[in-house]
Amino acid sequence: MTICLCLEVSVAKATTPVDLTITPRDRRFGRGSPIRRWWLNDDPIATAFYNALSVTFPKGEGYFVDSVRRFRDGTPPKLTAEINAFIKQEVIHTREHVAFNRHVTDQGYDVAPLIADVDAALALTKGRPPIASLAATTALEHFTAMLAHELIANPRHLAGGDQQAAALWQWHAAEEIEHKGVAYDTWLHATRDWPRFTRWRVKSLVMLITTWRFFTGRARGMTELLRQDGLTGPRIWARMAWYAFGNPGMARKIAGVWAAYFLPGFHPWKHDDRALIALAESDYEAAVLPVEKRAVVA
Repeated sequence: MTICLCLEVSVAKATTPVDLTITPRDRRFGRGSPIRRWWLNDDPIATAFYNALSVTFPKGEGYFVDSVRRFRDGTPPKLTAEINAFIKQEVIHTREHVAFNRHVTDQGYDVAPLIADVDAALALTKGRPPIASLAATTALEHFTAMLAHELIANPRHLAGGDQQAAALWQWHAAEEIEHKGVAYDTWLHATRDWPRFTRWRVKSLVMLITTWRFFTGRARGMTELLRQDGLTGPRIWARMAWYAFGNPGMARKIAGVWAAYFLPGFHPWKHDDRALIALAESDYEAAVLPVEKRAVVA
């Protein structure tokens, strides 16, 4: 009884802040500004990571929007408003990554294999119940929130990057932090009648599957882009592993937060990192496309 009471208290305390406002920021980056082929510190490995990730976003974020929107009806008014703002943010993210991906292809990269990989991953969800897609979205939104926190908190990740490209990622990361609880709160509402263990078991299993697919998918994407740069073989694979787990070590640094997803009473807002949003805004605003140019630039 004492253990159950403690878990209930933990769940009750772990909620989205009541004073949180999710604000879609209509920003545009990089139109008419060419970026280097290896735009991130002249490092082909780092550039390949962000390029490969960006290629997944247009279809991936569409999947997130559809998954959450299916469960919007009947949610409490505050959550409904947050879902609507989440959708607006994701739509703008998609637009900006479509533009960024044009820069990638302008550098001569063929991203068709990466898009085919995304299509294959999404095809695996066809025919499954909507709650399964929501569980996958919840897991992936935790991934984006973890990456976003680390990207802003540790400036080394984007150090030496072209201004417009780095600004895009800072802006995107800030909004990922801001809406990091939306999919999870939607999941909690949608499964409110489930036994607690069933909810934990399903979300945990989906996270394990999602983690495997996320890492293997991004590794394949990076490997393909690097192959097009003429960079292949064990030495390149070792450099990729060092980039992920050594320096700057994004995968290593998010490991603890990733593991927290499996704890009783987990909620994305157990760690309130809203201060990073203002920090990112102070950095990327100088790179935003001026309003007077937006009418003539797609």
